[in-house]
Amino acid sequence: MSKYDYSTQCIEDDDIDGVIEVLKSPFLAQGQKVAEFEKALCTYTGAKHAITFNSATSALFGAYSACGITSGDEIITTPISFVATSNMFISLGAKPVWCDVKLDGNIDEKCIEKLITPKTRAIVPVDFAGKPVEIEKINSIAKKHNLLVIQDSSHALGSSIHGKKIGSFSDMTIFSFHAIKPITTSEGGAVLTDNDEYAAKLRLIRSHGMVKKELWHSDMVSQGYNFRMTEVAASLGITQMKKLDRFIETRNSIASYYNERFKDEKLFSIIKIDKNTKTSRHLYPILLAPQLHSFKEEIFKEFQLHELGVQVHYKPIYQNSFYKETFGEISLPVAEDFYTSEISIPCHQKISMQDAKYIADTILNIIHKYPR
Repeated sequence: MSKYDYSTQCIEDDDIDGVIEVLKSPFLAQGQKVAEFEKALCTYTGAKHAITFNSATSALFGAYSACGITSGDEIITTPISFVATSNMFISLGAKPVWCDVKLDGNIDEKCIEKLITPKTRAIVPVDFAGKPVEIEKINSIAKKHNLLVIQDSSHALGSSIHGKKIGSFSDMTIFSFHAIKPITTSEGGAVLTDNDEYAAKLRLIRSHGMVKKELWHSDMVSQGYNFRMTEVAASLGITQMKKLDRFIETRNSIASYYNERFKDEKLFSIIKIDKNTKTSRHLYPILLAPQLHSFKEEIFKEFQLHELGVQVHYKPIYQNSFYKETFGEISLPVAEDFYTSEISIPCHQKISMQDAKYIADTILNIIHKYPR
């Protein structure tokens, strides 16, 4: 573990106290904390329903299942994401149709429409690093062709467009509460939706498809799973939500410092954020100039030697062996250029300005050693 990881959790005394309170209570599962956390998510985002899950992966599966995605459907999505985004609809028999990205890592909305066929069922964009996709343009395309939009916003809790929080722009929105996301429940996820029917189905999917009746009587009315969030996790989510805006403010302060330090760099570039949007800054990517691509592994290793816990996000999903063997090989030029260029550097709520100065100095010193 490096001294300066690219992202990390921030657990404080109130988080610990809340978890201890639950551990001393009669309910470790299926109590009131989950409902309280879901209400906090709705209040914060403006969404009508929040349905929590034990991971964002199961939340994705729940969302795809709730809207009836099935074998033979085609899903237009981005290859620049963690594999779970597509793995979960693949498991239902749907086929990924890869759309190229822009050099901010987000799906290129201009490339979507030409990929639509009679089998297309949904568009699944990802808010890479917390920067919102052009969701209004994507929604317009979806409406024109009668498609669903399922927004994987695992990076983007707290991000907004024109002051409106991510969470109610799409048919369904997925958030992740993994340890290094904007807030954490250790593991966890949620689907947010304004659709009553989807919400009802999601609650069944996450809990064995069962409805409780009187006394001991219950009935399994649909296929379901044990995807429930625990009371312990929900308690952590409740206290973390109270600090989300503070966390994001700190991340954006660090990012603003980096922006100023790196604004004139020729050997790498940074991702610009539109004035009408706010990002959670889950990641702070730098993009190496083409002349440094062949040195990327050396640069990465040298960053690590100087205690910078950098990472690369992401290898295009279609380059993984499973996807090549199952769906064949393809190539998308911008996605591959982005992958070749991208390194995520430390940017989170536990970094001080003194830390940020060391990180920026180290990055510049190392990169400037390489040929121009």
